[in-house]
Amino acid sequence: MKSSAANLEQTSVDGNHLVSLFVYGSGAVLLALSLDRLMVAISPAQFLSLPEPVMGIPLRYAVLLVGGFELAVAIICLFGRRINPQLGWLAWLATNCTVYQIGLFIMHCHSQATCFGRLTDPLHLSHGITGIIINLLPAFMLLGSFTAILWLWFGERIWGRCRKEKQESIKMSCPACGVHIRFASHSLGQKISCPQCQKNITLRKPDLLKMACFFCQEHIQFPAHAIGEKIPCPHCNMDITLKEPA
Repeated sequence: MKSSAANLEQTSVDGNHLVSLFVYGSGAVLLALSLDRLMVAISPAQFLSLPEPVMGIPLRYAVLLVGGFELAVAIICLFGRRINPQLGWLAWLATNCTVYQIGLFIMHCHSQATCFGRLTDPLHLSHGITGIIINLLPAFMLLGSFTAILWLWFGERIWGRCRKEKQESIKMSCPACGVHIRFASHSLGQKISCPQCQKNITLRKPDLLKMACFFCQEHIQFPAHAIGEKIPCPHCNMDITLKEPA
């Protein structure tokens, strides 16, 4: 039970770390794309005066609008402190970009992905490959952001339940070998075999021991399985080692 809980905790930590990496990575990509869009929008290119096929506004303003949204979400992803709003804005942007691409496909139009060739020129990618990468980014971010949201939603509930069960559990020492045994509070009074020495024991609340603090001489109560642990005294806050009373 203890090993399973520890594995679950480690899985939760690893998953949350991957979610953070995804958010920061997406923010970095969006920052690069937004800056490139804004540079394209202020360039004197003639094609920017053409109407954008979905919204009908000049392409220059459409590129500025999308670049501004990408820049805002990039800043939130890179400098935000709360993961849920970061994922929410990322999912919102990815959803809108995906819907926009679907609209272009229905209208038999091609997105202006080649506008970003300059961004990947140092990698010697053709405009065709660049366009495919740019077009797949919204779908990747959409899938990643919603997967991360579901992970955090389910993970918080599962881990919260484990924390609650851990808080409601009781820890005692085997009278025969002294090994620590953790069990649920509703199992009080049950007889089990010790996992270490296999002796039959009855699950019960541990008897509290009492000792005097070496510094302030105030009494401290603690369970037998805590012998040897170092804690701050609840009265004087000095570090002491819990010892079995003489």
